[in-house]
Amino acid sequence: MTLPTFEPHKDPGPSFTNLLSQLRFANVVTDPDVNVSAYLRSAEDAKMPADEVRLRHGTTCLAVRYACGVLLAGDRRATAGHLIRSHSMEKVFIADSHSGVAIAGVAGPAVEMVRLFQLQLEHYEKVEGTLISLEGKANQLGQMVRANLPAAMSGLPVIPIFAGFDLNTETGRIFEYDITGGRYEECDFVASGSGALHAQTVLKLETSPLQSRGEAVDLALKALLIAGDADTGTGGPDLLRDIFPVMAVIDVGGYRRVEDNELSSRTGRLVGLLSKRTRGENRSNDVGEVADNGGADGKVDDVVGADGKVDDVVGADGSDDDAGVSDDGTSSDDDEVADNGSDDDAGSGESAS
Repeated sequence: MTLPTFEPHKDPGPSFTNLLSQLRFANVVTDPDVNVSAYLRSAEDAKMPADEVRLRHGTTCLAVRYACGVLLAGDRRATAGHLIRSHSMEKVFIADSHSGVAIAGVAGPAVEMVRLFQLQLEHYEKVEGTLISLEGKANQLGQMVRANLPAAMSGLPVIPIFAGFDLNTETGRIFEYDITGGRYEECDFVASGSGALHAQTVLKLETSPLQSRGEAVDLALKALLIAGDADTGTGGPDLLRDIFPVMAVIDVGGYRRVEDNELSSRTGRLVGLLSKRTRGENRSNDVGEVADNGGADGKVDDVVGADGKVDDVVGADGSDDDAGVSDDGTSSDDDEVADNGSDDDAGSGESAS
């Protein structure tokens, strides 16, 4: 957005009303129902050229600790505006033998930043003859994010997650960053990107620092699946194309990527479990199920018919139970239904589902 310029005789001066008049938005001043800020934004968007370049954005990535290390994960979708530009973008990268980076933000600058970070760590190792500490790696990445601030203010943000295994303390550690390069260490989990809110909710409810590697993988899959279901910019596991999130575990043995075969089997089990919960298979939905109203005494039970009404059923003794509904549609005086929806005389039996 650029500031408007005016000829000397048309300069609106300090008056905002005159400015709007010169910009042909005078009607928004007299109309109290018009939101001026929204009107100006929509007018500015209308000026945008039709062939405007849409940048690819990485979406949701996360990190979670487990008993022996830390896990990094990222979905595979890249979006450009309202379009899906890629179903197979990789957002999790190795930094060195015992650390990794996951990226969210604009894809081009993010991937370039990761490559430069890898090169710097390799250069330090060759020059000094030793690995830089995990704390030093996190600080170095923070400086790179800070250097990207001018580009971020122009609409090219990069928000990485850094995680690794600290060989000095023998624990997994997680670091997140803000747009200014601020570095913050998290205890158990973190998520970044457009679907971070949904992913963090799942992680917050179910994560445990004592969980196993397999439990951490299942939890990350579930978080990305839930985020993909709620956020258009996040792609969960894609069983149709056999495309699964990129995941890597980092422990004392180093950085290792989780194989797609393992992710496929775990995703299948997770989807099956969630499908059962969605369909409510633990509840009976059969129309015509017999309601158990203390039928152990051999008396008549009510049956829900296909039309949704309650029909009378003759019991085993051949007599009509007084607890039934009469032909005129009213309940028997001997067994009225209480205001709280329970049968006063028929006992505390179950009602039809």
